[in-house]
Amino acid sequence: MPYRTAASYTGAYLDEFAQAAATIDPLSLDRATEILLDAYTQGRLVFSCGNGGSAAVANHLQCDHLKGVRNGTDLQPRVISLSSNIELLTAIANDVGYHDSFAYQLRAQSQPGDTLIAISSSGNSPNILHALQWACDNSLRTIALTGFDGGGAQSIAEIAIHVESANYGIVEDLHQSIMHAMAQYIRQTRMSADTIASSTF
Repeated sequence: MPYRTAASYTGAYLDEFAQAAATIDPLSLDRATEILLDAYTQGRLVFSCGNGGSAAVANHLQCDHLKGVRNGTDLQPRVISLSSNIELLTAIANDVGYHDSFAYQLRAQSQPGDTLIAISSSGNSPNILHALQWACDNSLRTIALTGFDGGGAQSIAEIAIHVESANYGIVEDLHQSIMHAMAQYIRQTRMSADTIASSTF
């Protein structure tokens, strides 16, 4: 429906944001965060990937989960965004095919026991599905952040954190929030109560 003012539209947007946030399964958050904490403790690589706005979330995840989680803790996270190198992405897309843009990188850099976080609002992007399937077939842990109806990514991934919304902005906003919350939660698990109280998150 049309809205007459930006304020009224924003109010409706935030209402839908809150409704979508309430659909997130708490158990999926706990299980995904356990996988990440285990990876960071064991020195395993964590890879993130996404297209468009989800690529921005994947890149931001590398920042917050590498630098942010390390801040004031004994953890040394090793995080790589497969969406960050435009030269490599376009070379793979041009010479091999865009569907292989993330799986190609995993074949070169990952080992069994590493983790892939695949971010896709629709859950149906071919390069996301291809990367998830390759990761599952080669003994990587897999986490998918999805929206809409979850798509194929929801069924392939070991853990799917699903946002029930058909609005790209809201799904991406919540994926970003989930990414931040997981990083901040992991960070505070390795800090004393006094350090947490005196720190900025």
